[in-house]
Amino acid sequence: MLTTRRRFLQTAALGTFAGPNLLLRGQNTPQKIRVACVGIGQMGNGAVSASRDEEIVAFCDVDWRNLKNGRCAYEIGAKHPDVPRFTDFREMLEKKGRDIDAVLISTPDHTHFPAAMAAMQAGKAIFVQKPLAHNIWQVRTLQKAAAKYGVQTVMGNQGHCWEGIRLVREWFEAGVLGEVREVHCWTDRPLGKVGFINPPPTAMPATEPVPSEVSWDLWQGPTAPADFSPTYLPQFWRGWWKYGCGGLGDIGCHCLDAPFWALQLGMPERVEVIEQKPWDFRAYTAPSSHIVYHFAARGPLPAVKIHWYEGGLLPEKPPGMEKDLPTNGMIMIGSRETLYSEGMRVESPQLWPRERMKDHLDTLRAKPLPRSVAGQPIGELFAAIRGEIPHAGSHFDYACPLTEVVNVGVLAIRSGKSLTWDSAAMKVAGDASFDSWIKEPVREGWSYGEDLWQA
Repeated sequence: MLTTRRRFLQTAALGTFAGPNLLLRGQNTPQKIRVACVGIGQMGNGAVSASRDEEIVAFCDVDWRNLKNGRCAYEIGAKHPDVPRFTDFREMLEKKGRDIDAVLISTPDHTHFPAAMAAMQAGKAIFVQKPLAHNIWQVRTLQKAAAKYGVQTVMGNQGHCWEGIRLVREWFEAGVLGEVREVHCWTDRPLGKVGFINPPPTAMPATEPVPSEVSWDLWQGPTAPADFSPTYLPQFWRGWWKYGCGGLGDIGCHCLDAPFWALQLGMPERVEVIEQKPWDFRAYTAPSSHIVYHFAARGPLPAVKIHWYEGGLLPEKPPGMEKDLPTNGMIMIGSRETLYSEGMRVESPQLWPRERMKDHLDTLRAKPLPRSVAGQPIGELFAAIRGEIPHAGSHFDYACPLTEVVNVGVLAIRSGKSLTWDSAAMKVAGDASFDSWIKEPVREGWSYGEDLWQA
């Protein structure tokens, strides 16, 4: 039975199906997908909720204090009291692997990679929260692993399933915007938002004894051991470079998604640091930054500059805009029209000024691209497992390059230095000081994927 299931997942990944309604486990009716959730607090609650129509067969977390909190206590403790609970995803896969079809990973950034690799090696379809991984080597290894193991994959950038991003691409491809050479994306992260400390710390946090409900060694995963601090978990880890990827890592896979997809960007040639608030405590992300990605011309498409602002820095408002810019948004400047969108994800794009919409109504109303079958990544993953679609929209062959773009920008923000990115060599040109961030050291027992790089 396990061999049959693996063959099914591999066939689905290739987009070759026996029929339009391929069924699970050889039954005459569609069966519920058997789901394991790794990381059930904070963002993990969303994964549990998205699996409400499936069969949850395992929970895994290293901090069971979450069960004392409202939503988590309800979703896990009240609705699923009999589902087995684990603290180590490796033990979960060993003991429950035969009962699992998909693993949904909602852990902090630094443990995305080992959990995803272990699940794919076990032949499981996977959902991984954004950003896919903590460093660029991990991102590329995930893409190699997805190809090798033939499993269905998706990243948790919800906006890639939404209507707005499709409109952006359709309007651009229809020529409404003309040539796009400049884009501005911004977020208020890391100031005052979930996962970040405000005001930012200026020293390492005070340590405390490890609470009895916390498996601190497992929470640290592949990173070098450190003393426990409640400053790190459950939610204030994002700004610490050892565990998170800062404001760009938090929001970049959302806000950069539309320009990356619509403009077919590929990898940047350079990242330029324009402005960064002076910040001496480099263990934690800078309070605010403005960087510019430089992308080369792509066939008939011209070179593009993508401006990224975080921590309250903002671009200039579009001409004629009287209201203040929102805390998150995007402006795409074309030779014919300018596109404006509020929010960290593209929900309701418009031409600016909005009156310009009336000149393009027929084109703007056309919808040549297929729409999402589910409206959210986990639903698309389940549809792909069932064979209803070839793959989710933000599958790893798409999501890994997008995450690499984000992580290249993270290198610039983390270092405070402009850089030239040698994508072919996976190096910052002429500066070996970045090497240990591109592929970070891993402590014993947490190494995955080295074999995928052997010729």
